[in-house]
Amino acid sequence: MWSSVKRKIAGSLRYKLLLLVLFPMFMIAFLTVGFVVYWSQDFSQNQLLRRVNTDLNVAHASFVRLQRDYLSQLEQLAASHAFYTAFANRDVDRIQDQLAVMRETTGFDFVNVTDLHGRWILTHNLAPAGASKLGPLHRQVVTWGTPGVDIEIYSAQDLQNESPQLAGAVRIPLVETPRAAPSDRTLEDRAMLIRAIVPVRDPKGTMVALLDGGVVLNNSFGLVDEIRNLVYGPDSLAQGSIGTVTLFLDDVSISTNVPVSPGERALGTRVSAVVRNHVLEQGRTWVDYAFVVNDWYISAYEPVVDVYGKRVGMLYTGFLEAPFRHAYYHTLGAALVLLLLGMLIASLVVVRGAKSIFKPIESIAAVVRDIRNGKDKRVGNLAKDDEIGELAAQFDATLNLLTVRNEQIRQAAERLESTVDERTSELKEKNQRLEETIAQLEAARQQLVVAEKLAALGELTAGVAHEINNPIAVIQGNMDVLRQELGSDLDRVQVEVDLVLEQIARIHAIVDKLLRYSRPSQYSAELQEVEPNRLVDETLILVEHELAAKSLRVDTHYEATNSITINAQELKQVLVNLLVNAAHASDSGGRIAISTRNCEGGSGVAISISDQGRGISAEHLPRVFDPFFTTKRVGGTGLGLSVSYGLLRRYGGDIAVTSEPGRGTTFEVLLPERPVFLGDKTPMHADASA
Repeated sequence: MWSSVKRKIAGSLRYKLLLLVLFPMFMIAFLTVGFVVYWSQDFSQNQLLRRVNTDLNVAHASFVRLQRDYLSQLEQLAASHAFYTAFANRDVDRIQDQLAVMRETTGFDFVNVTDLHGRWILTHNLAPAGASKLGPLHRQVVTWGTPGVDIEIYSAQDLQNESPQLAGAVRIPLVETPRAAPSDRTLEDRAMLIRAIVPVRDPKGTMVALLDGGVVLNNSFGLVDEIRNLVYGPDSLAQGSIGTVTLFLDDVSISTNVPVSPGERALGTRVSAVVRNHVLEQGRTWVDYAFVVNDWYISAYEPVVDVYGKRVGMLYTGFLEAPFRHAYYHTLGAALVLLLLGMLIASLVVVRGAKSIFKPIESIAAVVRDIRNGKDKRVGNLAKDDEIGELAAQFDATLNLLTVRNEQIRQAAERLESTVDERTSELKEKNQRLEETIAQLEAARQQLVVAEKLAALGELTAGVAHEINNPIAVIQGNMDVLRQELGSDLDRVQVEVDLVLEQIARIHAIVDKLLRYSRPSQYSAELQEVEPNRLVDETLILVEHELAAKSLRVDTHYEATNSITINAQELKQVLVNLLVNAAHASDSGGRIAISTRNCEGGSGVAISISDQGRGISAEHLPRVFDPFFTTKRVGGTGLGLSVSYGLLRRYGGDIAVTSEPGRGTTFEVLLPERPVFLGDKTPMHADASA
């Protein structure tokens, strides 16, 4: 759709002129709207965040004031004449009554009279003798003799020591809360307390006892409701929004007026993980949007620090964000509607005023479109004496000349296109022939390099065999002389002499094999007709111990039906070498696949040996048949594949290799039906294409 609009604008002067006139107006309008939207959103958001930060400061001040109020009430009790008289007279009943009244009228959950070591002297009830929880606050009051108040966290056992009823009243089941940090806890049985301790003095002013009082904040809503009523009075928030205050123990709400449903407070819900990390872990104040229970609130959190200086909870104030957002969008939408309406009226005025200019130009454009579609039309008389009328007359004259020129250009283009097609076809054909020639030259070069290497290896082999034969002949001659000289004493060393002669015979056999490799034509009489499938089975018997040592499984697939003429032992030597290499490359318990097939054209046989070993890298693959090249770290001479390649080439055969690192390697032996020998030279390929 957008592309069609762009084409329409690009092809019409009407739309170009309208765009030229309207674009600056719309651009200024939208930039203004954008600035207003950005500024108003930023301003309103900053105002809301500043508001909630102020609310948090008020809540903090109220929380501190509440602690001081509790301390003041306890101080008033300690300084009252009634308590002073009852304590001086050891009137237990009157002290018990005053402690009970204090608990009922001021909100203290427990009030105890203790000695300076924290042991109970009297409590608000007739609980058995016990001791108050000691800590920094107790030490401060005893040391300096001044009253003190602070936040303390009581464990379930601490609460049990104070009162079993109190321990049961503070328990809050944890509620699964979205976005909260993962936790295995299901119950909060600790309590956050406002604890106040006031010294009790005798008539001489000596501190003789302590008044120890505590206010449990778990499940206590007076504090949060008082702060909410103070901060979020009537008409202080947008319609539909609610102000909330919450006190957290760690990340669990223990006192709140955040609703989860009408009449139900969100006790036991947990703060989101990001707020927990920011406030509790890092000790910073959070003033931003936050997900509270089940909706987004504009929120402020600050850490609550206990008497030990540890961050043990959070104080939260906030209000529902959605009503503010809806009010903002409503106001913004109304402003945008008014702006769009004004722009629409201005656009209609501009379009109607420019119509007298656009219509003659559109007539010329219509003629242009008709001519482009193959129609022979002219603008004619527009009954206007201005620049547009003159333009129409000149345009008609130009069209007449253009018709003639177009015909000439069309004919020339047809001739040029035909010539280009011919030249392109010739160039493609020459490029293809050049690529084929380069490929043939590369293949010939590779074969020449391999032939030179094999020839050099043959000459080296022949020289080594010749040099070994001479000392062996001398050794054998001397052994004959030794046997004659020893005569009847030969029996004592007969075993050693036979062993030496046996090793001489073995050296002769090795030299004979080297001469076979260097002068293949001299040993052609040992050729015989071989059935490939049977020869593969016989070869597998020879390497059975190698395969069994690594628990390798061999899969055979025979499709070859042709016979070949070759030296069977030498072909076995090639296959044994390939199978041993495959075994060395395979992991224990792997698989080796052997298959045979007839070569294409019906002449010759192909034998494939595949393993699932580590493979050969691309950089080493072109050199695997080079003499003395090996990738084995231990035990490799680099002659196995080179000798195998030479044996196969001797009979006009070939060997190909494909490999993928980590996936395995496949060697394919290609053999002609009958070998082709050319004297002592490397034999030419027979018909063994595969």
